[in-house]
Amino acid sequence: MRFVGITKIGLFLALVSFAHNAAAQWHRQAFQTLGTQAYIEFWSEQNNADALIEQVQAEFERINQLMSPYIASSELSILNRQAASAAVTVSPELHKLLYQARQVSELSRGAFDITFASVGFYYDYRTGKKPDRAQLLSQRQYVNYQSVELLADNKVRFAQPGVKIDLGGIAKGYAVERAMAILAANNIKHAQLTAGGDSRLLGDKRGKPWLVGIKHPRQDDKYAATLPLDNTAISTSGDYERYFIEDGVRYHHILDPKTGQSATGLLSVSVIGADTALTDALSTTLFVLGLQQGMQLIERVAGYDAVFIDSDRRLYFSSGLAP
Repeated sequence: MRFVGITKIGLFLALVSFAHNAAAQWHRQAFQTLGTQAYIEFWSEQNNADALIEQVQAEFERINQLMSPYIASSELSILNRQAASAAVTVSPELHKLLYQARQVSELSRGAFDITFASVGFYYDYRTGKKPDRAQLLSQRQYVNYQSVELLADNKVRFAQPGVKIDLGGIAKGYAVERAMAILAANNIKHAQLTAGGDSRLLGDKRGKPWLVGIKHPRQDDKYAATLPLDNTAISTSGDYERYFIEDGVRYHHILDPKTGQSATGLLSVSVIGADTALTDALSTTLFVLGLQQGMQLIERVAGYDAVFIDSDRRLYFSSGLAP
């Protein structure tokens, strides 16, 4: 084969450029993690996409092993077993996330409360199990975020026996944020990472915004809204994620800490902002607070906005998103 008018050096550079361009492409992978479906999509100009996907999956699993209430050896499970008897030393990472959860609890005056698990332990949405009246009355006294004492030297203590915690309202968003940081550290500029209702966007979609759909709360195959976004996070909490219906009543996993029962009034809340751990916690918080109080709270959180869908399936936008 003859290459007319091309020197050896020119040919070499052309081949290098071709190889480089051939490596530049979108990479996509779906996987299971933290009890939910996850999805990653990113643009890479290197030949390390498979390794990056493995690192992302490993980071999710690391956090699962640290914070899952279903893994007996996790730090969270150890806290639930031991912290009422004596202060327990945890990793700086878990201590910091507990502190962040505490901040959201204080901001919302207890609408966000990781001790909801003291009652939530009695729900099983797969089998249709819920606490009876006596169990609600006895366990509700243990739902109080102030019972989780964050001490110096990464120690944690529960103020009384019976307290249990669950980071389901913040840990998944935190895991998404941490996993996305891995991509950013490896010079990825355009990416989307989703786990359940929590998504983080890195940059844009190469000159276009990412189009993120807010699921219709009553029609699986439809979106209630589609938002053009870039370089941000979005989390959605809805009453359709984990639930069962008994005697016409929907029992879902977003519990009101004051009652120990499923929060009512809204079908879903989506929160948009810079940090996925915070959007995760805030979407749960606003759902519990309801439309009026939830809107008042989100308007006080700089840089964060929300989309509410009420029980009549009407959409409401905070001021930063209003048309």
